[in-house]
Amino acid sequence: MEMPTLREMLDAGVHFGHKTSRWFPKMAPYIYTSKAGVHVINLEKTADKLKEALNFIEKEAAAGKVFIFVGTKKQSGDIVKEAAIAAGMPYVSSRWLGGTITNFEAIKSSTKKFKKQKEELENESSSNLNKSEISKLRKEVARGEKFLGGLVGLERKPDGLILFGSHDEKNALKEAKCDDIPVIAIVDTNADPTQVEFPIPANDDATKSVKLFADLIAKTIKEATASRKAEAAKTEASSK
Repeated sequence: MEMPTLREMLDAGVHFGHKTSRWFPKMAPYIYTSKAGVHVINLEKTADKLKEALNFIEKEAAAGKVFIFVGTKKQSGDIVKEAAIAAGMPYVSSRWLGGTITNFEAIKSSTKKFKKQKEELENESSSNLNKSEISKLRKEVARGEKFLGGLVGLERKPDGLILFGSHDEKNALKEAKCDDIPVIAIVDTNADPTQVEFPIPANDDATKSVKLFADLIAKTIKEATASRKAEAAKTEASSK
């Protein structure tokens, strides 16, 4: 498992927290100091918690478990989406839809409907739809792509959530807790680290910081998945 160096984390701005007036007291163990009214995160603590999180992710991914990547901030949505696709995992990058976990069957039904509509639109030349119906369908597909596109193919509830900012993903966190689904999350100085199983104390606003963690998590999952598939192929070959 490849870990980022302290210099790489510094360069990505991982250490920058929020204004001291906005801090969450339970983040105290992860804060190194404050400078110009802004908390500075202890990157050695970040490295320790990151290693714990990656070990868990690696073990679960190697067992075929599924994680939803969640990052709905405007500046990080695309980063989270790209990382999830690279890892072969579902994602939510625009807005967490209520019931994604707690009313999963309804969400699953919606994603299947969206997939069908998308296929229908792609084959519009052979459909019986008129121009008005096609226009309406395009709008529905565009909306579905934004809110459901990352969940297409998810056939069961996820085994874990990866939140790229626990403070801004409270709805997802709340649903995960209702179903006892473990959560890995970047936790900035304004959030409660005790609400997630694997908190990673870090800057959740800077794109470089989010990308560093998103890419690292995606790489960990890809390698664990590849290892699992290789082992399965080896076992199958030896049984013939």
